[in-house]
Amino acid sequence: MDSSSQASLATLAGFVRKVQWVVVVVAIGWLLSKLSSILAPFVIAAMLGWLGDPLVDRIEARGASRNTAVAAVFSAMCLILLIVMLILVPVVVRQVGTLTQSLPEYQAWLANWFTGQLVPWVQAKFNFDLIAWFDSKHLIEMVREHWERVGGIATAVLGYVSRSGIGMVMWLVNLVLIPILAFFFLRDWDVFVERVASLIPRDSLSTVTKLAQESNDVLSGFLRGQFLVMIALAIMYGAGLALFGVKIGILIGLIGGMLSFVPYLGPTSVVVMGTIAALVQGLGWQGVAGVAVVWGVAQVIESYVLTPKLVGDRIGLHPMVVIFAVMAGGALFGFVGMLLALPGAAVLNVLLRYCVDRYRHSKTYIGEQGETMGQATPAPVAIEAPAAPSPDA
Repeated sequence: MDSSSQASLATLAGFVRKVQWVVVVVAIGWLLSKLSSILAPFVIAAMLGWLGDPLVDRIEARGASRNTAVAAVFSAMCLILLIVMLILVPVVVRQVGTLTQSLPEYQAWLANWFTGQLVPWVQAKFNFDLIAWFDSKHLIEMVREHWERVGGIATAVLGYVSRSGIGMVMWLVNLVLIPILAFFFLRDWDVFVERVASLIPRDSLSTVTKLAQESNDVLSGFLRGQFLVMIALAIMYGAGLALFGVKIGILIGLIGGMLSFVPYLGPTSVVVMGTIAALVQGLGWQGVAGVAVVWGVAQVIESYVLTPKLVGDRIGLHPMVVIFAVMAGGALFGFVGMLLALPGAAVLNVLLRYCVDRYRHSKTYIGEQGETMGQATPAPVAIEAPAAPSPDA
């Protein structure tokens, strides 16, 4: 067999390997979409195990056994969770009770706003009568014209109601599973990593290890920092709104803090919900101004103090990419997809940076003209793994 035939076979073999990897990735994506309903506790537990493993390794490096270190870290996690639950649950219950008692006020305010402000504005701006469109006779006529669609919606709602009991049971089961699974992930995390590493082709082991190390550093720094930012924002929003007299300010602050991992969604939710709550309570424009002050102060502290100090630019993703990743993850894999959206996007960003670096040092990018001018194709720059922290750090 001549050299040209051997080169052709090598090219074909490389193409087949790439196709095999594509098939594997597609199969994994399909399997995740089918199992998304049961993967949530495993994903949450794996994140807890991954975040707690460095602390376990530090304790183990000081001479303790793996089981002792895991027991200490797991007990600390459970204690922190218990304290948070003891503090938050009563507050949230009181806030939800206040919101429930105020629902008639919210309904009356919305009705007055709809008939007194929105309807006249739409009538003057677009010459469209909303009251006539929402008239009962008009709605009944619409139902008659689209009865099949309405019947389908009703069937879906009844099906959801019938499954709600099973859904509640599964939710409780998942809640119990999370600490159990987190313990096993903590205990066996190094074993899982070693088994995965043993499957990597030896020629690619060093490159994959460096990429995995960089992805781990990016994700761990971002998630820990973002979690602290979310807590700080929830405290600032809740305390500030409560200080200005918003009855459900703490609840609004908690929601805004939890949603702050999606750019602009958390602050926007605080402004909208806080403004409506202030107007419904009759606080007037003074209350709206108070909401604006709380929002502005929290944004300044978050932008110039919290995010630069705690998060920085570790994830390296544009806000639009973050929003798209969360929405795409939710659309493809539901709640599990939303949990994995940012970690997956961060890892993909690391891989893309590596591919771009390889491309810029390749013959395809430099071209033959660069070689004829004496510019040899340089080797790709390897991604340096950051130094491991000292056990005494």
